[in-house]
Amino acid sequence: MALIFTVLDGRRHNREDFTCGVAELDDYLRRRAGQHQRDGIATTHVLIDDAEPVRILGYCSLSAAQLHLHELREDDRKRLPAYPVPAIRMGRLAVSNTKQGRGYGQLLLGHAVNLAVSVRQTMGVRVLIVDAKDERAAAFYEGFGFRRTASAALTLYLPVGSS
Repeated sequence: MALIFTVLDGRRHNREDFTCGVAELDDYLRRRAGQHQRDGIATTHVLIDDAEPVRILGYCSLSAAQLHLHELREDDRKRLPAYPVPAIRMGRLAVSNTKQGRGYGQLLLGHAVNLAVSVRQTMGVRVLIVDAKDERAAAFYEGFGFRRTASAALTLYLPVGSS
């Protein structure tokens, strides 16, 4: 058994059997993730076990974004020009009901951070943004160093790479 991250492939990955307990997240994977990928809106990265590669254990969706400079904490604004900050948005993160509590959410988050750091090497990216579903989710992200934005309590950001 080896866990692998890969980009969603609707012909290969079974989206219909994925259930995380949040209807909106299940629906996104089943009905919109593929379309968003084809349209260049977001990519969905799935976590699979190489022994059963059609089964999705969890996923996160990523897209290009920006964050207004005033949304960053004052110490995070140092040396930045006065225009929106380039970002990557993790729009959704979900883990299958059968795999919750095993650290897969942390693995997916780490994957998103690693991708943001990798993109930063070839293109401007300053922060990874998440829109937490609720306070419990916000606390999860804060546990990994995310900071709340100035105006939206459930939008958080993580500086990417060296400052």
